[in-house]
Amino acid sequence: MPIDAHEANRRSWNAVTPAHQSHKRDQAGFLRAGGSTLFPDEVELLGDLRGRRLVHLQCNCGQDTLSLARLGAEVTGVDIADLAVEEARALSAASGIPARFDRADLFDWFVDARTRGRRFDVAFSSYGFLGWLSDLGVWARGVADVLEPGGRFVGLEFHPFAFVFGPSWDRAHPYQTGGVALEEEVGVGDYVGASGDALAPSGFEEGVVGFENPHPTREFAWGVGDLLTALLDAGLVLEVVREYPYANGWRGFEGMAPLPGQRWTVPEGTPALPLMLGVVARKPR
Repeated sequence: MPIDAHEANRRSWNAVTPAHQSHKRDQAGFLRAGGSTLFPDEVELLGDLRGRRLVHLQCNCGQDTLSLARLGAEVTGVDIADLAVEEARALSAASGIPARFDRADLFDWFVDARTRGRRFDVAFSSYGFLGWLSDLGVWARGVADVLEPGGRFVGLEFHPFAFVFGPSWDRAHPYQTGGVALEEEVGVGDYVGASGDALAPSGFEEGVVGFENPHPTREFAWGVGDLLTALLDAGLVLEVVREYPYANGWRGFEGMAPLPGQRWTVPEGTPALPLMLGVVARKPR
């Protein structure tokens, strides 16, 4: 397992977290008042969460995790970035929404959870999780290990095919690399600032301007087949595979056309492309 890649990515996420958070106005008040950072698509895939134990893998700063708790789940969030987990814990305390947040490399967390016998009804991953996974087989087996029999993995991700393109729709990246890391000279960017209120439902602040991340990343290009095969090889049963012609909150390319509900699609006159991928897989009883 390329720990050096994981450590490089931890540094990059720590660097960008203050910039991301600087654009979000009074998140605690927003959540206390009943606000949610979730989109309808993940709520639909997740189904009824009342009384369910849910682990949110790669939870970032915890806004979605706490929104899931508001739906009745008992939630645990896991993330590699120290500052993100600090922000998540602070937001939980300030909003009054109970949650547990674990700061850990996800692959180490799986080992610890398996050793301690920790189990969940739902494992959830969303929006940008796939490219940080250095070994899909290890990841999928870890997911299966922490699910109760009958439990479900629910994933909603930006479509792997979309990442073939750079910001100006040039063909910039390979579709899949078989686990070989792509060394990116530019670290994690301030996509929250670039997306405006679409990723700041509590209210957008100008915040940090012109952020440049000094810590490069090591990312991984996995295709749809890679993801589905890893889940199947881990013994999970696919229940839903869904492609969406829009991206929730993320304006990742030039000229994207807005849709209702803070969604973005391809520029007018461009043939439809898959921009998100939804997956539900169940652990047999």
